[in-house]
Formats: sequence, structure tokens, C-alpha cells
Amino acid sequence: WFGIEQEYTMFDKSGTHPLGWPQHGFPGPQGPYYCGVGANRVSGRDIVEAHYRACLYAGIKIAGSNAEVMPSQWEYQVGPCEGIEMGDHLWVSRYILCRVAEDFDVVISFDPKPIPGDNWNGAGCHTNIR
Repeated sequence: WFGIEQEYTMFDKSGTHPLGWPQHGFPGPQGPYYCGVGANRVSGRDIVEAHYRACLYAGIKIAGSNAEVMPSQWEYQVGPCEGIEMGDHLWVSRYILCRVAEDFDVVISFDPKPIPGDNWNGAGCHTNIR
């Protein structure tokens, strides 16, 4: 069996401004946001939790979620799954995430480098194998 971690970034309705970032400038340096709690560290948790519940309801094998190192960036884990079943669970979970975010006027990006420059983390999709 194996699992996949899907990272993503939330943007406001414009699709260009990360959710919760200051209107001008940048948030504090990366670090305290990873697995963070509190309104001063994370944005969009209501979307994360609604996505998780919707996936469970749909029968998606979702195993967890957490805030990532860049503010407005999150990750969720799909699996464990066997074989090509993983692809179905991952694609449907992505659709559900985008659909849930739409209800909050938020745009989801799976872009591997959503914010240009060296200061901000990328977002990826990687595999955990046992």
C-alpha cells in the first residue's frame, strides 16, 4: 500500500493574492506556520475541515491534513490505497477541494511554485511507500 501527500495554496477570489497575506508586502518568515494553530498563524482552516468531511462522506481514503510552512499553504494525505485506486482517490479529492473552496470564494492552486522567489516554499505532491 502507499499514500500520497497533496500540497496546495489558497488564494483569494482574484487567484493572485494568497489568503490571509497582508494586502501590501509579505507575512513574517516561514517557520511558525507549519502545523500551526491560531488566527495569527493559519488562514483557511474552515475550508480544510470542510474538505476533510466532504472527502469522508464521499468515501475518499483521506488520512489527515496540516498547515504547511508557507502561510495559506496546506497539505492533506490520501491513503493508504493499493495500486491504481490511489489515482481515483487523489483526483476526486482535488475536485472536492476546489468545489468546497468555491463556496468560500477561495481559489485553490496546485502550482508547484505559487509565489516566485527564493523566500517562499513550493507545493508538491509526493508519495509515501511502505
